[in-house]
Amino acid sequence: MTLMTPSEAFVETLVAQGVTHVFGIVGSAYMDALDIFEPAGIRFISVAHEQGAGHMADGYARASGRHGVCIGQNGPGITNFVTSIAAAYWAHSPVVVITPETGSNTQGLGGFQEAEQLPFFEKITKYQAHCAHQGRMAELLSRCFDYAMLERGPTQFNIPRDLFYGEADYTIPKPIRVERGPGGPESLDEAAALIAQAEFPVILSGGGVVMSRGVEEVIKLAEHLQAPVINTYLHNDSFPQSHPLWCGPIGYQGSKAAMKLLAQADVVIALGTRLGPFGTLPQHGIDYWPKDAKLVQVEANPRRIGLVKQASVGVCGDAKAATQAIRERLETGNKAIAAHQTRDARKAEIEKQKRAWEAELNEWGQGAGSPVAPRRALRELEKAMPVDAMVTTDIGNICSVSNSYLRFEQPQSFFAAMSFGNCGYAYPTAIGAKVASPDRPAVAYVGDGAWGMSLQETLTAVRENIPTVAVVFNNQQWGAEKKNQVDFYADRYVGTNLENPSFAGIANAMGANGITVDGPDQVGDALKEAIASGRPSVLEIMVTQELGDPFRRDALKKPHRLLPKYQAYSVAAE
Repeated sequence: MTLMTPSEAFVETLVAQGVTHVFGIVGSAYMDALDIFEPAGIRFISVAHEQGAGHMADGYARASGRHGVCIGQNGPGITNFVTSIAAAYWAHSPVVVITPETGSNTQGLGGFQEAEQLPFFEKITKYQAHCAHQGRMAELLSRCFDYAMLERGPTQFNIPRDLFYGEADYTIPKPIRVERGPGGPESLDEAAALIAQAEFPVILSGGGVVMSRGVEEVIKLAEHLQAPVINTYLHNDSFPQSHPLWCGPIGYQGSKAAMKLLAQADVVIALGTRLGPFGTLPQHGIDYWPKDAKLVQVEANPRRIGLVKQASVGVCGDAKAATQAIRERLETGNKAIAAHQTRDARKAEIEKQKRAWEAELNEWGQGAGSPVAPRRALRELEKAMPVDAMVTTDIGNICSVSNSYLRFEQPQSFFAAMSFGNCGYAYPTAIGAKVASPDRPAVAYVGDGAWGMSLQETLTAVRENIPTVAVVFNNQQWGAEKKNQVDFYADRYVGTNLENPSFAGIANAMGANGITVDGPDQVGDALKEAIASGRPSVLEIMVTQELGDPFRRDALKKPHRLLPKYQAYSVAAE
């Protein structure tokens, strides 16, 4: 044990956990610890808004596989973290949110910037620790870091601001890491036996495959079976697009090839995925989930096995280890594999469906006019995107359509807002990813509405010299919600039309590189220019107001009015 101040114990614990970057806004509540970040080798990245700090920590964690850390001033600084920590929760990101609070000697008196900070995060963290004594600083903070990694999700360390002062004897704990296993041998045997009987097996590769570094194992299993591999929703980096067995993602605005192939499956092998409901809904008029297929589901969390789709065999294990164990069982003992007898027909079907989908994408919305058709813009961006790029996407109409066009060669390349679906996510997340992987391009896809929630972080990128590229689709509208008003409310637009200034002009005023394009032949070169500039860049693409399919057709109905003065609206809607 070593005698030190609580601030020193705090920083020494960060160092022991390998922390090199912390995102936040400076505050007096933790300034005593902040003062010694630099000599400890920790870079503090000062942001424009705490929500951005949380998203940056999320992007950093997802790109690096290490902890992302964010911190802010007690009270309003901490409440600003809530949205970004909820997004990290649904992305399974090991983010540690550090929340200094009102001093212990004045709590409950309604003092300046006072709030009860634990309840805000209770349902969106894996673990919460409240430090009530200086002597437990290192112990509890270290536990937050351990649990964030062990349980794959955010944790909260809450501490009264006065407890950074004083002194105590501390032992700085070493990080706890556990070896992940493949699951129980009985369930693995059952999974292998069921897969061996399949004549048309289909593999779903999910986020757990990326987190476990298991893509190579999925490739080996797919090649042994000659089975098509489909990315689960918003995990387009879970299998390389150049592989002949890759078929693209399912879910909203996904690949028709993937959906039509999945519909033919007699056994679905779902690796590292909970099979979320939004990612398995019918799309493009295709109700693609095979009703009579057997399901093998590999999930690290036993509560999620069979939660959305009934599993025939559930394997509670690490995606990489389980995939390897299943393949080894299929390869040993001269086991008869039914899929080997049907491989030629299946390979022909894979090639047929992929050719048809690519041909459709080459025609769909590929006009040559100005402003740019959204699908043409996305196709041109796809063609120009560097092979090692990291791409983040916001929520919204055009960003969601990009699911059809985003293809990757390596994992830890695609970071979306996942099922929390919050606006303002993509750009700060791309900044965090760029900090984690400075040698890779980081590109954020953002709609003009969501850009209004995150453009202030351009200041952060300029000040901290983080050359991230924001691609802003400027169509002067909240497109996803306007589509609902078109389909259900007789084109009555309330709150969905926007009047935007020049976003490229704002970027230039902030010290960034602002570029505006309004023709499809300009898009690819502009993206290459922005990346090559080595500066924070905002590429503003002027796009048409064409709208894609609605997000939630399943959750909306034509309006019905009871009061006479509203009857005209009901008739118009019908």
